[in-house]
Amino acid sequence: MKNNFFLYLLVLIITLSGCSSGKKALERGEYYESVLKSISRLRKNSSHKKSIQSLKTSYPLALEWLEDEANNHITTNTNFKWKNALASYQKINNMYEEIRKAPGAKRVIPNPKNYYNKITELKKKAAKESYDAGIAAMVNNNRTDAKKAYYLFQEANQFVPGYEEVNEMIAEAQFNATLKVIVEQIPVPTRYRLSANFFQDKVEEFLRSGKASGKFVRFYTPGEADSEQLANADQILKIQFDDFVVGKEYVKSNTETIQKDSVEVGKVTLEDGTKKPVYGTVKAKITTYRKELKSEGRVSMQVLDANSDGIIKHEKFNGTYVWTTRWGSYNGDSRALSNEQLAICERKERNPPAAQDMFVNFTRPIYDQLTNKVRSFYKNY
Repeated sequence: MKNNFFLYLLVLIITLSGCSSGKKALERGEYYESVLKSISRLRKNSSHKKSIQSLKTSYPLALEWLEDEANNHITTNTNFKWKNALASYQKINNMYEEIRKAPGAKRVIPNPKNYYNKITELKKKAAKESYDAGIAAMVNNNRTDAKKAYYLFQEANQFVPGYEEVNEMIAEAQFNATLKVIVEQIPVPTRYRLSANFFQDKVEEFLRSGKASGKFVRFYTPGEADSEQLANADQILKIQFDDFVVGKEYVKSNTETIQKDSVEVGKVTLEDGTKKPVYGTVKAKITTYRKELKSEGRVSMQVLDANSDGIIKHEKFNGTYVWTTRWGSYNGDSRALSNEQLAICERKERNPPAAQDMFVNFTRPIYDQLTNKVRSFYKNY
């Protein structure tokens, strides 16, 4: 009962706060927000008195505010004045559409105003000022301003799709803003008769997936850099195996004598002819073996400045893989052994996996560490 009371109280508070939300926005001078909240309430309850009053009061104030805001942007020489004026007129048009979709609001404001006749021209002007600002940013010839230019050209294209040569400028700005990284993955020396191809292919797949960084970083293989005639790389990401060992063997054996009491060891025949079990102690000598093949290694990651060869970042990652097999044998009475001990004695020594497979397995935790570090390092570019 108590829980029901608190639930009712919570619903009541939410309902009352929701009903007054348009009024509160009006009292704070947030006329546009008050209009939208009042319309939303009237869409649910077309005769809600507080929302009717809030809309009746806030709509003309919001309209006046937005019209003045648009005119002020146009008559001043502030940056992006056409874009800002467009935003104000689009809010007026948004109020118009929201009122049209809410019969309760339409009764309060039967003739909402719109500025659709101004939008096309304003979009052209807004596209021009964003495009021109993008061109100006490109002149500075650095990654930071190229990134600004990219977003300005994108903005111009949203205002007027295909404006001027905007698509070509978007591509150029993105290229100039992009950090170009050549990835050098050093192969394992051939004397080891092992291949790091699986690991290196996974790393390359990760770098190509887009999960390693944002849109302003591109990773090149040395072959790609040559074929695309990349003139100026920014960084070199060098990945190589510093050290590793595959299949280092450890064998442990343990021999013990096991005995178990109160085990039926036979039967005796009584004078009346009945048979009675005889209990005694049984023993067995068990030897168990455990073989481990340990494979481990370390990978080094260096991020170098492509122009100075200076080290920007240097990390090392370790990985380990242990393959095990257990088997055993016994002499004596099997009844002295547990089920687990019997199961071990029934096994034979297993053949180990191939050296290449063990190599691949110890690189798996290294891959996780490496990719996490790469993602963390390049996320802010």
